[in-house]
This record gives sequence, structure tokens and C-alpha cells, in this order.
Amino acid sequence: MNLEEIQDPQFLKTYETEQLNKLAAEIRSFLIEKLSVRGGHLGPNLGVVELTLAMHKVFDSPKDKFIWDVGHQAYVHKILTGRASQFDTLRQYKGLCGFPKRIESEHDVWETGHSSTSLSAAMGMAIARDLKKTDDKVLAVIGDGALTGGMALEALNHIGHEKKDLIVVLNDNEMSIAPNVGALHNVLGRMRTARKYNKAKDELESLIRKIPAFGGKLAATAERVKDSLKYLLVSGMFFEELGYTYLGPVDGHDVDDLIENLTYAKKTKGPVIIHVLTKKGKGYEPAESDKKDSWHGVGPYKIESGEQIKPQQVGPSYSGVVSKTLETLSHKDDRIAVITPAMTIGSKLTDYGKAFPDRLFDVGIAEQHATTMAAGLATQNMKPVLSIYSTFLQRGYDQVVHDVARQNLNVVFTIDRSGLVGADGETHQGVFDIAFLRHIPNMVLMMGKDENELQHMVYSALNYEDGPIAIRFPRGNGSGVPMDEEFENIPIGSWEVLKEGDDVAILTFGTTIPMALEAWEILAKSGVSARVINARFIKPLDSKMLKELYAENMPILTLEEAVLQGGFGSAVLEHAADHQANVIIDRMGIPDCFIEHGSVTKLLEEIGITTPDLVERVKALVKRKAEKGLLT
Repeated sequence: MNLEEIQDPQFLKTYETEQLNKLAAEIRSFLIEKLSVRGGHLGPNLGVVELTLAMHKVFDSPKDKFIWDVGHQAYVHKILTGRASQFDTLRQYKGLCGFPKRIESEHDVWETGHSSTSLSAAMGMAIARDLKKTDDKVLAVIGDGALTGGMALEALNHIGHEKKDLIVVLNDNEMSIAPNVGALHNVLGRMRTARKYNKAKDELESLIRKIPAFGGKLAATAERVKDSLKYLLVSGMFFEELGYTYLGPVDGHDVDDLIENLTYAKKTKGPVIIHVLTKKGKGYEPAESDKKDSWHGVGPYKIESGEQIKPQQVGPSYSGVVSKTLETLSHKDDRIAVITPAMTIGSKLTDYGKAFPDRLFDVGIAEQHATTMAAGLATQNMKPVLSIYSTFLQRGYDQVVHDVARQNLNVVFTIDRSGLVGADGETHQGVFDIAFLRHIPNMVLMMGKDENELQHMVYSALNYEDGPIAIRFPRGNGSGVPMDEEFENIPIGSWEVLKEGDDVAILTFGTTIPMALEAWEILAKSGVSARVINARFIKPLDSKMLKELYAENMPILTLEEAVLQGGFGSAVLEHAADHQANVIIDRMGIPDCFIEHGSVTKLLEEIGITTPDLVERVKALVKRKAEKGLLT
């Protein structure tokens, strides 16, 4: 069938097994073709084709609520709900979002991007349903990796306690963004090998019922025998102990098996877990045989060979520079230990793990635990490094405040994906970390102008002994600057002048340094003398240099690829106010809104952070200074 003609999933009600399998093949071909051009989350979506078809056949979306954890596996759901014709715009500026989006469709009832939120949201919807006395069903689809998140475990516990009618579809593919870790993952592994458990339990219950019970003693004994068999066949029946009806494991690529179990779950009272085994990348050999999970999220690729088309890169990746620096320093200091919340591959820590397998700790999707674990290490005179994405650090905020900064512990935060990241959109734009870290007492926050300065910052941070210190760096690759062979210690709170000038000062750091340098050249040609300052320490500020600017009556423009509210520019304004400086200050940065998906270049154009915008703002400052001089 023509997938682009699908308007809603109701047509699936009449489809038989053969038709569903044929449609599954067509959807896989469609995804493989479309994503080869633009990229996207290929592996997760190829793995849930049959599951999504079965869900839409058995249930009635949007009356019945489908909640996708993380949401990167919702492409098939988007196709079946009338959005196939928009797939050429997937993850592009003003195009189809790569995650569920409520404004896109009534079938998207919950927006995601981060993991482990689905069960809590589903519980809220189930409670609302019961209070409103409606009869809709609530289904949460969550991966085995996301169950390592503390929030998911909290929700599992509450749902089991309340005994709400709610279906949890556990999509078990043994992989999330990286191979899963932890004891719960091992429990699921044992469950995978116990397919005959439910049948054996049913047969035992039938046998027990046939035994004449007298005095209650035999019945109690029979219950213990039944429980013993349960633990014998399935070690640690975690979900049943929490109060769920457990169904599975179910073959996630057998539509009949899926439909049968979903139908049974639909009729079952109380919470149900359907344990579905799927193959990530199913139906596309390069993705299916991938052991490194490089097909989780991909850029363009050649369909026939599976060769991924990498954009031409000049310098090394920023995350690779951090990892390589940590590896070099770890050879000299056995107190260094690196912690990551399921981002070993994303943060380029694979080689570090091979070199120091006993000093790399992947704790799973557990940012809060990772942060406090780092604090615990620091109390024992170790040098813990928490390698984490900017938007994932948001989830460990209380631990940063309460466990790290309050105790003034020497934890190093290497904050990956700081700034705009592009196609993943609102949930992944790393633009809030300055605002939520800068105001915390004892915290030091810095960002290098290039990959060479970044390696020196890592070195400096590990030499710092006065409390927590954080290093921001962007997604992607550096500019290819020469890399110093010897590490240098950068004085805490020191800025550097990159270009001299007398008319105006541009204070910036990180990814916007090249923009400031380009603007400096344009301004120089028009007779404006700008001083470009690498304000590499966001906290503490270089108070000495700022006071010099105040003394020169130098207008200041701050530029940051982060939110303005509470950001670097706000810090400069606060400093000027505290020192009663009569100076003109303007700020450029992310406005008070969430930034959607699209290329970083397009997004910066939309919010007015470009070289021409910067030039105009500087000229306006110079004009204000001249007008102020005339008035006085």
C-alpha cells in the first residue's frame, strides 16, 4: 500500500496476519530509504514495527493512550497516524519532529526525548481516567535500558501499589544507546530464558486445585510450593512481586503472539507487564548485526552497503579530546575515575574503558546516582570525573547542589553537548546548564575556545582542589587547531584578549568565538575598533579585566549560545551592578523559549545570533556610547 495515503490506524482492524506482515516489510523499506537521506533513529524503529502494528490493531488511539519512553522509536507510530508524507522533513528545520510531538498529532499524547518518564506520565493519565470515569486504556512502551532510571523504578513501585489498570510494554532489545548494565538487566536476561514459566505455573495451579484441602494447612503448603516453582523457573520474578501480571517473554516480531498478549492484557484488571523481545535494527542487515550500536541514531548512509556517509571533519571531536586527555592523565594518576550514565559510546569513552576497565563506571540511565556516586568517590581523595550530556545533567540537579557543591567536593563535570545540538530539538539543546550551575556556591564553570584549550581545561580541572569544577564543550568536531603536546594549567577565573580594540568589548567563549573574530574583521573595515575577549571562565568572572573595562568606559556586549536568563550576560550585569559601574552593556543569547529542531545554523539565524546580527549590535552600542557622550 501507499504509506503516504494513511490517515489513521483504523484500517488495521480488518488486517489479517499475512497483510500485517506485508505491511511491516513495507514500513521497514520505507524507513530504510527515507533515513538513508536525512538520518535519524533507524535501529530502534526497525525493532518495533510489528509491536506498533499490533498495538494499533488491538487498541484505539487516540482514545487509548500510547506513551513512548524516550520517543526515538515512534517513527512507525507516526507513519500509522498519517505523517508518512512528511518524512522527507524529518528532524529538519520546521519539519517533522524526531520524537512524539503533541502539536503534530492527537495521537501523540506525551512528549519525550529523555528516558524513564513514560511510567510516571502513564500513571497520571490512568488516575485522570479513573477520576473522570472513562474507559480508555493507557499503555507505556519502555525499553529495558530505561528501566535503570530511578524515576521508572519509582513509578513501577507506585503503579504496583495502586493496582491501576495500566499496561506496560517492556521493549527488551538488550540495548539502549549502548549495551545495558545493571542487576535489573540481568533479571530480564533470566526471564528471557524462561518462556515455559507461565505454562508451568498454570499447570501447577490446576493440579493444586484438584487436591482436597482441609484445615487450610495443605492450601498454605501448596502456595509455598507454587512460589518455590516460580523462583526455581524464573529467578527474581521482580514484576510479579511488585503487583503486576507478567506476560511473556513475547516474540516482538510475531504479530499473532503480540496481538494475543495485548488482547489478554486489555481484558486484565490491574497493572500488566508485557515483556516483548525485539531485535534492534530488524530487517536491515547492517543495523541488525551491529554490535557497537552505531545504528541507534545515524546520519545519511548508503542503503546497499550500509556505509555511513560522514560529513568532512577538520579537527577531532570535542568528546574525543576530553576522553583522550583523561586517558593520558589516568596513566599518571591512579586516583582518576570516570563515571557516565549510559553514554560510554556517545562520550567517546570506549577506548578509555579498554585502557582502564576498572576506572570507568557506566551506571546506566541513572544521572542522580552517578552524581552522588562521584561525590562519594571525592570524599575518599579520589578524582572523579562525571562525563555527562548537558541536558542529562539537568536530571542530577539536586545532587549537584546537595551532595557535591554543598560539601565542596572535588568532582569534575565534563559537560558534553553544551549549546545547540540541532536535529534532536528541544529536549537535547544544551542551553540551560550555565543558568542552573552558575548560581551554585563553590562551583567553577568554564568553556574553551577550541579543542586545544579544552584539553588544557581538563588538565586544569583535575589539578583543581578547591571544590567542584565543570567544563562545557559542544557537540561535534573542533576546527583543527594545533594541539599542544604538553598540558598547561589555566589560572582559574582568567580571561584572555584575542583582539585589541578601544571602542567596544565583545565578551564571549566557546562556539561563538569564531563569530566574534569574524565580526571583528568586518567592524575594523568600517572603522569600529572592537576588543574580543575569550571569557573562558563563566564563573568566576575575571573581575580584574571587567574593572579595567569599566575604567575605560568601554561598552560591553556579551555573546553566548545559552539562555540569557541567568546566563553569562546576566553574570556580567550583576558584576557591573555590584561595582556600581556606569557602563553600557548589551547581551546576545538564547531568548526565553524552547528551541526546536533544525540545523544549528538555521536555528541561530532564527534567534538572531549570526555574524551580521553581532556586527549590527556592536555598531548600535558604539552609537549609544557616542550619544551618551554628547548628552553628558
